[in-house]
Amino acid sequence: MITNVVTRGLADGSGYWLQFRMIDSALSTLPLFERLSSVPETVSDGAVLPFVDLVRNFSEFGRSSDQVREGAITYVINEFWTSGQRQAHSIHEVSYRACFKPQLPEFFITRLTKPGDAVYDPFMGRGTTPVQAALMGRQPMGNDINPLSVLLTRPRLNPPAMSEVARRLDLIRWDEGEADDPELHAFYSPRTLRHICALRSWLIERAPLGGSTDPVDDWIRMVAINRLTGHSPGFFSVYTLPPNQAVSAQSQRKINEKRGQIPPDRDIKKLILKKTASLLSDGQMASHPPSLLTTCIAQSTPAIPSGSVQLVVTSPPFLDIVQYAEDNWLRSWFAGIDVAGVAIAHHRTESGWQNMVRDTLGELARVVRPGGHVAFEVGEVRNGMVLLERLVWEAAEGLPFDRLFVMVNQQEFTKTANCWGIRNNAKGTNTNRIVVLHRR
Repeated sequence: MITNVVTRGLADGSGYWLQFRMIDSALSTLPLFERLSSVPETVSDGAVLPFVDLVRNFSEFGRSSDQVREGAITYVINEFWTSGQRQAHSIHEVSYRACFKPQLPEFFITRLTKPGDAVYDPFMGRGTTPVQAALMGRQPMGNDINPLSVLLTRPRLNPPAMSEVARRLDLIRWDEGEADDPELHAFYSPRTLRHICALRSWLIERAPLGGSTDPVDDWIRMVAINRLTGHSPGFFSVYTLPPNQAVSAQSQRKINEKRGQIPPDRDIKKLILKKTASLLSDGQMASHPPSLLTTCIAQSTPAIPSGSVQLVVTSPPFLDIVQYAEDNWLRSWFAGIDVAGVAIAHHRTESGWQNMVRDTLGELARVVRPGGHVAFEVGEVRNGMVLLERLVWEAAEGLPFDRLFVMVNQQEFTKTANCWGIRNNAKGTNTNRIVVLHRR
């Protein structure tokens, strides 16, 4: 039941104004707001309305956006994208812990950039944002403190032909590999391990981490890193945990004993070609400007030129502690990375995490051009008990950004207050929460 009518504006300097009608909610103490009128997504002269209006009036999947104001933050809730709307390009299909779906950056790239614009992710992980940007003809830019990120991203921005990969694999002397770590026999048969070591030696010699790399060798290394361990015959290993994390050799021996399994021989060349065919099954990469990928902390990226970025789509490490060395020891061994030398920061407190975000946003204020945007995704942690989007919102205060709103992508609707858990922290839901900033 409508109790009163108010007009509210998003008066944080953005110039974007929203009108709402307050309604009662028996679901929570949150005020809910209803739009006074619907605004079409384009005006008569064909100009695109401001992004805030596009989000507010979004209804592609049959539902208009809900809007909730809590404190200083406007939340806009809808199903803005879904993994089922259409299959993402096959080039994305590499494994990495805690990565978002390609539909997320695609949503923002489509609406906030044009071909040739630079799209950047300072925490690129497996490279979803730069790869999607390249697929859409934008300039892919990315950074991550994890050196594996460049090895997973760079090859997919310039993929070789299947025939080139096959010819290169024919040059490797597979049976000359020397296995110097017997612990790896927990994962691989003696023959398979020899072949893996032969490939590893070939790549370390021909494609050093610090030098220029042939695109075909770069590609083969990327595919091999993703095939090292897994839970199906499509991987080099015996059955183990998913490929985005590697258990210890001791733990793997326990898995083998429990399952009564012995590592089988695998055809390394065949598996690399099979995964290559899968990654390239949707066609080649689109033409795009040259990429810029770096390996350093997100708070200081001197290689990224000031004012060069039109859009940032990113998701930082969450509060949950990830043990980098434990998860990546096998991938790092194969790539020749000193896992102990990777300075992954662990933010155990909300204040420590927020300080990291503040410093990162300060650097983004330097690299994003005026008129550009930042989409800062934080997801849900600790069963919704910690709302990271509020920490990001506070961290942006005083920086040259207009704080537009927090988008909540919710794919299953029940009651508004239940489905995204701002008050009641409902379990059993999984939402993307994106703080959207506009560079003044």
